[in-house]
Amino acid sequence: MPLEELVAWLVEKSREKFDNPEETAKKLQAAVKSSYRVHAGMDHSLNLVLRSCLENLKSLEKQKKAIEKSIKEQVKFFEREYLCLKSVKGIGEVIAAGLIAEIAGISRFEDDDALAKFAGIYWNQHQSGEFTADESNLRRRGNKYLRYYFTQAADHMRLWLPEYRDFYSRKFKESKTHHHKRALILTSRKAVRLVFALLHESKLYSPVITSPAH
Repeated sequence: MPLEELVAWLVEKSREKFDNPEETAKKLQAAVKSSYRVHAGMDHSLNLVLRSCLENLKSLEKQKKAIEKSIKEQVKFFEREYLCLKSVKGIGEVIAAGLIAEIAGISRFEDDDALAKFAGIYWNQHQSGEFTADESNLRRRGNKYLRYYFTQAADHMRLWLPEYRDFYSRKFKESKTHHHKRALILTSRKAVRLVFALLHESKLYSPVITSPAH
């Protein structure tokens, strides 16, 4: 198919969802040219494999929905904590429930440093959570599930909250290597501080509003 026709076909079938349909068409043509034809006798086997993969995906999606439904039902027993965390834009139902389950009672922790250490989001004694050198290593001890939920929360929060977006961006620029990884884990440490405060004081999140300069 000529490039112009392929572009028109992509625009029509995608309902104009491609930002750059011509570039997509070129990549598609390149992929086709670098591929090889499947022998006609393999059509049945190939279709069987693809159909099996699709059925597996549908089954996993069904299980995922069932688990998420169960999580919503169980989290009702921790309604106040749940509402506190859900008040933060970027922390959804599953992440909120995961944080509550793995923290298992904020009263167990004296401060956010103790919570961060429990989650394994901390550095050596003479390094700061606000900034850490590129060669320094994050301490990998602690609850790996809680660390996962905090990093997921931070990754979502930076998309919705200007304060966390700016913080992530600043740390991303400061890093010389592993930009995203380092910026995200530092943002996660900031998220630990927020989660501890919300649960400890049992209050809803109030975003930081910067007054315009005069």
